[in-house]
Amino acid sequence: MTRPLLVRGATLVDGTGAPARRGDALVADGRIAALGDVEHAPGADVLDATGLVLTPGFIDMHAHSDLAVITDPEHLAKTTQGVTTEVVGQDGLSYAPVDDTTLAVLREQLAGWNGVPAAGFGWPDVAAYLDRVDAGAAVNVCYLVPQGTVRMLVVGTGDRPATPDELDRMRALVRQGMRDGAFGMSSGLTYTPGMFASTDELVALAAVVAEHGGFYAPHQRSYGAGALEAYAEVVEVARRSGCALHLTHATMNFAPNAGRAGEFLDLVDSACAAGVDVTLDTYPYLPGSTTLAAVLPSWASAGGPAATLARLQDPDALRRIRYAVEVEGSDGCHGVTVEWGTLQIAGVRDPGLSAVVGERVRDFEMFVDLLVRDRLGTTILQHVGHEENVRAIMRHRTHTVGSDGLLVGERPHPRAWGTFPHYLGHYVREEGVLGLEECVARMTSRPAARLGLHDRGVLRPGAVADLVLFDPATVAAGATFAEPRRQAVGIPHVLLGGEFVVRDGVRTAATPGRALRHRAA
Repeated sequence: MTRPLLVRGATLVDGTGAPARRGDALVADGRIAALGDVEHAPGADVLDATGLVLTPGFIDMHAHSDLAVITDPEHLAKTTQGVTTEVVGQDGLSYAPVDDTTLAVLREQLAGWNGVPAAGFGWPDVAAYLDRVDAGAAVNVCYLVPQGTVRMLVVGTGDRPATPDELDRMRALVRQGMRDGAFGMSSGLTYTPGMFASTDELVALAAVVAEHGGFYAPHQRSYGAGALEAYAEVVEVARRSGCALHLTHATMNFAPNAGRAGEFLDLVDSACAAGVDVTLDTYPYLPGSTTLAAVLPSWASAGGPAATLARLQDPDALRRIRYAVEVEGSDGCHGVTVEWGTLQIAGVRDPGLSAVVGERVRDFEMFVDLLVRDRLGTTILQHVGHEENVRAIMRHRTHTVGSDGLLVGERPHPRAWGTFPHYLGHYVREEGVLGLEECVARMTSRPAARLGLHDRGVLRPGAVADLVLFDPATVAAGATFAEPRRQAVGIPHVLLGGEFVVRDGVRTAATPGRALRHRAA
């Protein structure tokens, strides 16, 4: 049994938004045993935390670590920035529930998100995936049923409405996923095949999630030219289904939305006033990150990766694709025409193409050539953000933190390694956009409340001892766009269930992370 730990003389920021105070914390048997002025702790190890802030562990509300939590026991990207729980199964696509046919498609389609996994990395149901995480991980995991994967299982990869029988089968899969312990359902409505679902279909699936007390987390149909209409659609899905709504990576990007964050936030406030339960998350950076193939129009991606690659080598299809991305505005690119200079190569599937990493996509010909040669596995940064919008949204009362970080590629977005310390260092200490206590609440108690994790996200006796200690004077994202895999600065200690996963800035060998299961299940 691990000896008790006494954290002595820290600045306690308890996650509720209450003012910081100086005090001690006694950790025993994986939980906080005492908090405040702890005079006696016989047999406890003592950690001098003078000058450090003690907070609950950070919860990443939008993570793409579905495979990393299983394949990478160190998981430095998240452990070293204080993340103790991640919400995966995002954007409507993941590896459970699958059969052999859908897994073969997903291995190719998600290569830009997760690399190409070895055989065996696919699970017939959510329960099997969660059981695999329980074998040991660096962080805790919450899972969302991926609506696009469910549609692929039942309807396939084509663009057509689901039949009544197919809708019933999809509802049954979502229901089983919720019973297995999923916290809700995600969608990727600019990704195939999830984007082929109608509003009515989404309402029918979200109603199942609502029956089990979960939430709906959509990547909506547009963050560009049709962003407000797309936000309105998912609010309508929540209203009609009675399902709580969590707006993932809630940005207002691209030129048509410069300075329009207020309109989006008015929509959120109106929905809340009408009784819709809405929260959101954002990352604290301007560029977005996705796959190069995501820029294609939806019709060009219908039928899966093999069909897409065939179209990219068909002259007639290429003419239609070019018109969509350069003249009309591709739905895959959020209804805006592509500005080629805004797309920067972050990673490639084929190591032989590594020389292009860091380059901007110059034109349509380079775009198509890369997609074909890299078999759709190229990842990009998309430089389309607006600082005014980022700041306005992060100030909103429903805001939580999500990294949306892809972990693969030679130069991934630094948000994968730096989101949480960047909030604390840049937007709290340097810019004063958020106060320390308020920012910590957005990383801890607020996401815990959305997830229904009543014994996490706060410092109080009896709570699980998922804890972070950081130096408020130096905490910062070490990760940069040039060096995106650098460890966070100023976060010396991270504990998961009372066990050190980072101590004195060094990752320990501990893998105490487990699958968390939705309590309504």
